[in-house]
Amino acid sequence: MADVARACGVSVMTVSYALNRPDRVATDTRRRVVEAARRLGYSGPDPRARSLRRSISDCLGVILGEQLRYAFDNPMVTRFLAGISDELVQSGEALTIISTAGGDQDPNRVAAAAVDAFVVWSTATDDPALLAAIATGRPVVVQGGPQLPGTQCVSIDDRAAAYAITEAAFAKSRRPAVLSFPLTREREPGVGYGFDPGSSTFPVTSARLHGVADYCQARQISNDQVLVSIAARNDESHGREAARALLAHRPDAVMAMSDELARILLEEAVASGLRVPDDIAVTGWDDGPAAAQLGLTTVSNDLRGQGAICARLALGRQTENPYVPWQVIHRATTRLAR
Repeated sequence: MADVARACGVSVMTVSYALNRPDRVATDTRRRVVEAARRLGYSGPDPRARSLRRSISDCLGVILGEQLRYAFDNPMVTRFLAGISDELVQSGEALTIISTAGGDQDPNRVAAAAVDAFVVWSTATDDPALLAAIATGRPVVVQGGPQLPGTQCVSIDDRAAAYAITEAAFAKSRRPAVLSFPLTREREPGVGYGFDPGSSTFPVTSARLHGVADYCQARQISNDQVLVSIAARNDESHGREAARALLAHRPDAVMAMSDELARILLEEAVASGLRVPDDIAVTGWDDGPAAAQLGLTTVSNDLRGQGAICARLALGRQTENPYVPWQVIHRATTRLAR
């Protein structure tokens, strides 16, 4: 910028105005500055330096604890990100997706992000990326949980919703099962009878398992009678592996923790010759477009709306954190429609 100023015989401030606020300088002066800048190969102030000086980047960071492709492959995440985008498009801010899939550099990547605030996709209480975001001192809003000191949380009542959807799934069942999200950041898959709701460091998984346990207690069913298959990740390959492991034990009712897991389970069940819901009842979670197409009984909760709320809270445009509603949508994959 100093070189351009010398070439034009103007001050550095005039160059800055000509490139950033052209209404502040005469047309001829701006033309000379632009020509000199082009001749010297200067494209204008580095936006990173400008952000440091202003302490504002006009950008919201979304921390996604998965591989980046998860943001485009998983319907839940795409709906949530669409809600954030709905909010940002009104004011022209940018969106940065920070993929943190468990690598050693995750905290550094978060700390170095040039963003004004963070929205965090549901994660574990011991996630280093979440702790790094809190340590920056910038606003942090978490979808689904956990809610740690220095953060806000936007979520439905997962425990109550899990009770309700388990009631729909397990009706007239003798061999109930759960197709579960991972329990910890180690993401170990597994299948077996009995479960401890408090064993999960993912608040969403823990709350949903607590809801299942509440239902079982109300119906005098022991947790040891419930088969649980854990998907290491909520994606196609890991979901199919967990679904096949579950079906090998021939359950007659399954509460799946997402529509995607439920879809995969239904495909595997039908391929095995099972009739739905006569031989096996299946429920999902989130009520995405695929749920209606499949006739899937599921939990409806507005992820797009939650995304917009998270963005508004993170950027200080909303202070009240409203209750997020949910409901069970009864369709053809369960035995008792209501």
